[in-house]
Amino acid sequence: MQSINIRDEFIKLGQAMKLAGLVYNGAEAKDIITEGEVKVNGETETRRGRKLYKGDVFSYGGEDVKVE
Repeated sequence: MQSINIRDEFIKLGQAMKLAGLVYNGAEAKDIITEGEVKVNGETETRRGRKLYKGDVFSYGGEDVKVE
């Protein structure tokens, strides 16, 4: 499982996907998220602005990423 480190209290899902290298830009992240292809803590998430906190795990394309 890959992990990303954040300095602030939270990170938005679209930004986290870019930081993890799963997408190239925000537009790509938006399309993938709104199509329901991303899960957060096992639940399908369609909001690009979903706030992720330390300990959350998001998944896309067979890749799991933990926020630390």
